[in-house]
Amino acid sequence: MDMTELIRTRKSIRTFDGRPLSKEDKKALSDYAKTITNPYGIPVSFVFLDAEEHGLSSPVINGEHLYVAGKVPKVQHCEEAFGYSFEKFVLHAWSLGIGTTWIGGTMKRELFEKAAKTGEDEIMPIVSPLGYPAEEKAEVDVKLRNSVHGDERLPASELFFEGDFLSPLKEKSDLLEMVRWAPTAANMQPCRVVKAGKAYHFYEKHPDGYQKGAGWDVQKIDVGIAICHLMSVTNGKFSIAEPGIGTEKNMEYIASVTVE
Repeated sequence: MDMTELIRTRKSIRTFDGRPLSKEDKKALSDYAKTITNPYGIPVSFVFLDAEEHGLSSPVINGEHLYVAGKVPKVQHCEEAFGYSFEKFVLHAWSLGIGTTWIGGTMKRELFEKAAKTGEDEIMPIVSPLGYPAEEKAEVDVKLRNSVHGDERLPASELFFEGDFLSPLKEKSDLLEMVRWAPTAANMQPCRVVKAGKAYHFYEKHPDGYQKGAGWDVQKIDVGIAICHLMSVTNGKFSIAEPGIGTEKNMEYIASVTVE
């Protein structure tokens, strides 16, 4: 399965069949995690946690035995770097037939942070269960996915623009479809992209009244995921150079990717 197909087919899995991950699959994930980098050059570490050993669980997860926690230093752009790296891990897991789902709130955070030995100079924004998808979803899984309309996305005309934010992108872009289907917290879809020539400028749109949670901006993580999707299917050149495009007060520039 190529990267485009992985992005198109991967879904959040919250109901697992109860089988522990095989030694081969766990080693494959562990080995891959050590190779993951991001364009910010900020290290993201992955810690595998046995659910029974550490007393870990989530009320929206069924049949899991193993979790992976991601940690990143508290530095500028750490959220975007985290989203980029964790999504690379998630997509690789899917290529092996292993299900995941991003969990940032429906868990006892202090237990996971303790189990992952999160340092004072680190944040652990997200964890994910790891396992083999069950044939049938648990009722809580179905209700959660339906509540956030997990199988839906905003139309491209509301997400992507040409030159400025006054001109929705008219032509369909297969590359930007990879961005449109990036997973986001509660399916909020904060990422906006302005295409200017060969450059794709990524922005974060904050909803009215939005505030950071737990000391980090989860929506920046979401934009990092979107950037990962675009760069995973192109040989794009990454940069952080404000392009000077006029925005509303709730719009924040994040990064740019230039595709030759």
